[in-house]
This record gives sequence, structure tokens and C-alpha cells, in this order.
Amino acid sequence: MASSKDAVVLDVAGHEVRVSNPEKPYFGDKGIRKIDVVEYFVAVGDGILFALKDRPTTLERWPGGVFEGARISTRVDNTGDAFYQKRVPKNAPPWVPTAHITFPSGRTADEIAPDSVAVVAWCANLGTLTFHPWPVDKTDVESPNQIRIDLDPQPGTDFSDAVQVAPHVRELLAEFGMEGWPKTSGGRGVHIYVPIQPRWTFTEVRHAVIAFGRELERRLPDRVTMSWWKEERGEKIFIDYNQMARDRTIASAYSIRPKPHAPVSAPVDWDELPDVSPFDFDVLTMPDRFRKVGDKHAGLAGSAFGIEPLLELFERQAKDDGMGDLPYPPDYPKMPGEPMRVQPSRARRPTSENT
Repeated sequence: MASSKDAVVLDVAGHEVRVSNPEKPYFGDKGIRKIDVVEYFVAVGDGILFALKDRPTTLERWPGGVFEGARISTRVDNTGDAFYQKRVPKNAPPWVPTAHITFPSGRTADEIAPDSVAVVAWCANLGTLTFHPWPVDKTDVESPNQIRIDLDPQPGTDFSDAVQVAPHVRELLAEFGMEGWPKTSGGRGVHIYVPIQPRWTFTEVRHAVIAFGRELERRLPDRVTMSWWKEERGEKIFIDYNQMARDRTIASAYSIRPKPHAPVSAPVDWDELPDVSPFDFDVLTMPDRFRKVGDKHAGLAGSAFGIEPLLELFERQAKDDGMGDLPYPPDYPKMPGEPMRVQPSRARRPTSENT
């Protein structure tokens, strides 16, 4: 590591990565500086690279660090302290690869598609804490090769409730001849990744997740919900099926979440999931765990399942139970077969003509 008054230069995977303002506080309550964030990603390099390699990746950048009151910009309000970057920065060095992707609107972009730990470190120098990879490989950006099941606790539930649902996800996957690999979200949720053959479209894979979630909801009606509208979910675990829609992503394994205690999304074994807490894994503790146990998601590379049984289930649910597609996110164009995208309470609201 070379240093100067205002920067240090790291040799990462054969590339020089300049870290500007290395002493800048990023998580002040934990004493974590910008250089600590970059070195964290290097320390878990094999794991974060496995999660991101050759995948178009949106960067969640917090260039000012995480501090009280900090917030992220949105489409409605772009005055936040942090932001999502979907297009490759103009100052990217020539060794930073990209993937050409198409958004639901039809617009296109070149997104970073990491192929080395150096690329990850370079992104970290830009203030990237959370990496949001697409579930595709840059060689075929139209065909997902992962299903990502997001167990999202709703108000009144927490991480422990998601953990209680997770074994049922595992059991149902096994019934369909599939296997999943769990991780903490870095927050209150649990994510389960399922490697699949890249033979289907985003729409088909989303339908497969909808069918899976509906079957899980049928078996666990008091614990699980597939209701897109928050007013209908209750105190249950929401299966966020729209995470499999085009341009919807989940924080990668080993990503840092922008919370004061600097938590990270941690791959775990099924057997240890019931005994862990999201607070067990952070920027300071994960490197030592990674050295001891390696990447708990490495097994994803050894399998690729078919989703035919889930697509057949989706068709049966539509034919026998009248359950077709479900609403897309609000910023999406109207999609073929999508039901009316209106909040149930608004749909029931009387109009002047029928009052």
C-alpha cells in the first residue's frame, strides 16, 4: 500500500486502486473509516466477487458515509445524501467491465459488471456500500440464472419470524427438486438464492416465484402473505415476488447496509440460521468469519435447476383457482396480463356516481 497526504493506493488483483480521503468517517459510531470499508471488501474479496462476477450491478453510493439523518435520493426527491448509480461512471478506468442492459421503460444503459476484486474496491472508493446485482450473466442479460426469494418481515414481525418461515421454503423447494442457499439481508429479512438454468424470461421466472409464494402462503396462511398492497399484508412475512421483475435487485452477499452498526448481508448454513442475529455480522466481524468458514454461498456454482414444475403450478393456479398475474411495481409500464394496479381501499371507495 502506497500513501500520500490525501490518498492511499492499494494493489488489488494486479490493479492500482486509489482511495481518496481514506480517513473519512463512514460509520462514526463504530469508528469505521473509508479505508476500512475498502479493505473490508478486499478481505471478503472471493465472496463478494462470486456474488457479483459478470453481473450487471447497480451501485448504492454513500459518498458522505452513514450519519444521523442521512437519506438516499429517490425518483421523487433527488436531494438525498446517497444515490443509486445504474450507469457506469464516466471516470471509470478501462479495466472496469460493463454489461448492456434494458430497463422496463425500454431505455438502455451500460452497468458495471465486476470481474475482479479490484473493480469492487474501485467502486467502494466511490462510496459504494451496497451492491445490487441483476440475477443474470452479462453474456445473456435476458435470462435469469438465479431465483431470489425475499422473506420480508412486515410491521409486527421481525427477523425471527422470517427465520421460522425459512425451513418451510427449504422443504417446498425440495419438493420441486430444488435447493436454496440462505443469507441474512443485513436487516430484518432473509434471502434465499436458488440457481436455475438460464432458459426462461424475467416474466416466466417471476411467474415461478409467484406460484411458489402462493403455495407457501396456502400452507402457512397465518405466517406468509403474497399481498402486494401493504394494507392487506397484516403481521406476516411478505414473499416479495417483484424482486424477480426486470431491474429489481437484492443487496448482494457481503454488501454493507447503511445502518449505524455497519451490518453486512451474510451467507449462512441452514443449520446455523435459527441461531444467528443480523447483528452478528458487520464490517468488523465478517472478515474473520470469512477467513474461518469461507463463502457459504460457494455451493451455488454447482447446481442449476429447471423451473418447469413451478411454471406448471402457475398455470394450474390460474386455471383451477382463477389466480393469474399480480401487480408490478408502480414505476413499471402496464404489463400484459397484469391485474388492475390500484390499491384495494381506493378501488372500493365510492364515486360520485354510485353514492
